[in-house]
Amino acid sequence: MIKILCVGKIKEQYWKDALMEYQKRLSKYVKLSIIEVNDCDDNHIPTTLARESELLMRHIEVKDYVVALAIEGNMLSSLEFSEKIDATFLSYSNLVFVIGGSYGLHQDIKNRANYLLSFSRLTFPHQLFRVVLLEQLYRAYKIKNNESYHK
Repeated sequence: MIKILCVGKIKEQYWKDALMEYQKRLSKYVKLSIIEVNDCDDNHIPTTLARESELLMRHIEVKDYVVALAIEGNMLSSLEFSEKIDATFLSYSNLVFVIGGSYGLHQDIKNRANYLLSFSRLTFPHQLFRVVLLEQLYRAYKIKNNESYHK
């Protein structure tokens, strides 16, 4: 199972539509769960990050393999990402991706993570990044199964 933990809610219908499309496509390959926690912006970054971390940690189990999406993380090609997912499921039954809020992720989440992953050194809106992550997961499964997909 893949769990995606996210800070904040998706409000715009076009993001919801894109997420639903990729969730539908991924359902052929893997059980997927998206869990949203409330963002806690109180204009004090350390407090916000700590509170969001507490909310996220409630959904992480001891046996989960956790991938924190962090700008300082490792960058992988799509093929390497596919191989990483495949290798992870050899030892773990749950793969958890964690997407932070406006200020990123608290150090506690990064410390709990088994792996830090970056898709770019650029900063993305977290709504857009959810779509990018789901698209890359879909691409990874297409690669794993030797199925064609646009390049």
